[in-house]
Amino acid sequence: MSDFKLFENWFAKQSWKPFQFQTDTWQAFAEGKHGLLNAPTGSGKTYALWVPIIQEIIQNSNSPKGLQAVWITPLRALSQEIRQSAERLITDLDLNLSVGIRTGDTSQKERQRQKRQMPHLLITTPESLQLLLASKNYPKTFKNCRAVVVDEWHELLGTKRGVQMELALSRLKVIQQALKIWGISATIGNLEQARDVLLGLNSSTQNASVLIKAQLHKSIEVKSLIPKEMERFPWRGHIGLHLIDDVVKIIKQSKTTLLFTNTRSQCEIWFQKILEKYPEFAGEFAMHHGSINKDTRLWVEQAIRNESLKAVVCTSSLDLGVDFAPVETIVQIGGPKGVARFVQRAGRSGHQPGKTSRIYFLPTHAIELVEAAALQKAVQQDYVEDRMPYLNSFDVLVQYLTTLAVSDGFYPKDIYPEIKSTFCFQAMTEDNWRWALNFITKGGESLQNYDEYHKVEIEEDGKFKVNNRGIAMRHRLQIGTIVSDQVLSVKYLKGGFIGTIEEWFISKLQPGDVFTFAGRNLELVRIKQMHVLVRKSTKKTSKIPSWMGGRLSLSSQMSELLKAELYNYQTSTAEEIKALAPVLQTQAEVSSVPKQHQFLIEVFKTREGYHHLFYPFEGRFVHEAMGSLLAYRMSLLQPISFSLAFNDYGFELLSNQPVDLQEVVDNNLFSPTYVLDDLQKSLNATEMARRKFRDIAVIAGLVFTGYPNKQLKSKHLQSSSQLIFDVFKDFEPDNPLFKQAMTETFEFSLEHGRLQQALEHISTQEILVKQCQQPTPFSFPIITDRLREKLSSEKLEDRIQAMLKKLRK
Repeated sequence: MSDFKLFENWFAKQSWKPFQFQTDTWQAFAEGKHGLLNAPTGSGKTYALWVPIIQEIIQNSNSPKGLQAVWITPLRALSQEIRQSAERLITDLDLNLSVGIRTGDTSQKERQRQKRQMPHLLITTPESLQLLLASKNYPKTFKNCRAVVVDEWHELLGTKRGVQMELALSRLKVIQQALKIWGISATIGNLEQARDVLLGLNSSTQNASVLIKAQLHKSIEVKSLIPKEMERFPWRGHIGLHLIDDVVKIIKQSKTTLLFTNTRSQCEIWFQKILEKYPEFAGEFAMHHGSINKDTRLWVEQAIRNESLKAVVCTSSLDLGVDFAPVETIVQIGGPKGVARFVQRAGRSGHQPGKTSRIYFLPTHAIELVEAAALQKAVQQDYVEDRMPYLNSFDVLVQYLTTLAVSDGFYPKDIYPEIKSTFCFQAMTEDNWRWALNFITKGGESLQNYDEYHKVEIEEDGKFKVNNRGIAMRHRLQIGTIVSDQVLSVKYLKGGFIGTIEEWFISKLQPGDVFTFAGRNLELVRIKQMHVLVRKSTKKTSKIPSWMGGRLSLSSQMSELLKAELYNYQTSTAEEIKALAPVLQTQAEVSSVPKQHQFLIEVFKTREGYHHLFYPFEGRFVHEAMGSLLAYRMSLLQPISFSLAFNDYGFELLSNQPVDLQEVVDNNLFSPTYVLDDLQKSLNATEMARRKFRDIAVIAGLVFTGYPNKQLKSKHLQSSSQLIFDVFKDFEPDNPLFKQAMTETFEFSLEHGRLQQALEHISTQEILVKQCQQPTPFSFPIITDRLREKLSSEKLEDRIQAMLKKLRK
């Protein structure tokens, strides 16, 4: 048994008592075990691992040399807090240990200092860890490292950043045989698998590992904000802003409130509207999302901690473990689309052991109240989703091999077994491996005639090495797997940086146009290189930027919960479902509310054409895929074209000619066979794969995004990657990167697995085709969303009011 007396005394001085999960983790670490710690936010999980790490360091040496432990965090915002936890311990115990941070925000001066002498404890991100592996003599940096902790592992799992971590750990385990690997994760459905992915498939690592669960029941109080009057024909956004007064009442009753939105544009709108109606909040109300500049974000985070803000409207930029003790209340605006995300956000309040988390759900349209009722159940039953890990991400592998070649070079026979020991590449064949080596040295089969793809040289002794300084520099600049739309920096004409905005939004604006950004109305003056130059505007009307990554889809578990609530609405005791009674009653009168054994299709005609609506309740990604699939299958029976609109509850196929739906359904419309073939033929699958390939091409280093402040325009990136995509499609269809683009499109963007299951389920249901006289409550949000894409907000409002007037008659 290891003696943690020193630390137990320190805990006592803070008036704390270690939890069982903390002492279990200390003991397991002291016994040389690897592991995954599952603990809720705000429960003291940071000290569960800092304590045994520091204990081992001081036990073995009074003056330790070099880097002793690495703490990986997915969010830069968390690094300061993790550092403060370690420093508090070190200062109070008067220990001779240093703590450093290395992220994208770290200054060049600090990096140089770290190069000369690494801190004992380093807090960094997956990308910065890869950059360390791209440095000369990196094994020397890690040779004394005792532990790697991967914080918020559930956030990295199921992303390519998680694959980056798997590869980095496979290398570090060989450099330092005694290295202990630990992960910290919130509750997810597949914790055992999460541990396996983190630790790799090496039997000695697996055998010496533990899964420690904190048996702390976090009390979560969920309340729904229900409008006093229920509009029988709901549309997205019609409730939300009408409840501003209710939201402000909540803000006034709490010390500090976080208002979570799902998109950055929603974040901007809520910030503007609350300040317009309640100008007295100026100075006490702020906004936080990923495109606002770093200094402002840090100021907001600090202001929450020291209680100088009443409320902050934010996006997922504040989802993770930043410790804001003063936050008492959370408001979730719109359906969070997943149980885990909702619980994570709830945990931002009462962010201390034993405190109750309080979260209010604010629907943006009436049918989201069904989601609210489903979330209530999920929270009561501790119901959470799985996070599925990536397999065979060859773009990440190619980047990683180039990273190793940039630093000291590598011998394939040494690296191959390391890579095979990772979860992601366990099924990689020798042919795949030969392709990867050929790709980084010669550009593979299709690109071998282009010198720019001959990045890695094979030296006489068989070592794979990058010797060209320009190639090495470009590679280091592009290390990472987060690929987003090209961003431009927004600056005032007279100087002063405001934040970053995506190129595709700005490209739609003309000089003189006014848009809302970072809570201000700004007039576009001109675009100069990568800068958007603006001046303040007093105009009231403006365009709200929308970000491509903005829309979330219902998780499969959330979809099941939602359907269960809807099917049993007549016997439900949930107040949200009771409040929905007028909407569901109208739906039942003009069409039908489907039961568990039924699948509802609605058909009606308006001046726009013939509307065909389908309601699988499977989430927008599945609906986009199913809509394309059904449109393709219908076109085989008669020449017809459709426009597609969808939301999380259903989708619409709009055509200019009628369709005999009964005949179409009888012709195996919902058949679960040949789904993959039919999807590939429904054109948008190849188009989506082409878009997906842009990201793969950037990660694999096929296209260079440009130097800082001189980045390539998005359209140039897109055209370069499209050319390569078409070359692979026509001349090398077996290329693993091309195949990966197709696989990722089907598995992630179109959720092929869920689509297949949904079709299998529909084929067991009774198909209910309802001929309606007019739009129904279920169809209204889908139709108005389609109009939203075409009309300005003023015109949309007018059009919706005219439609409602007609429907109410």
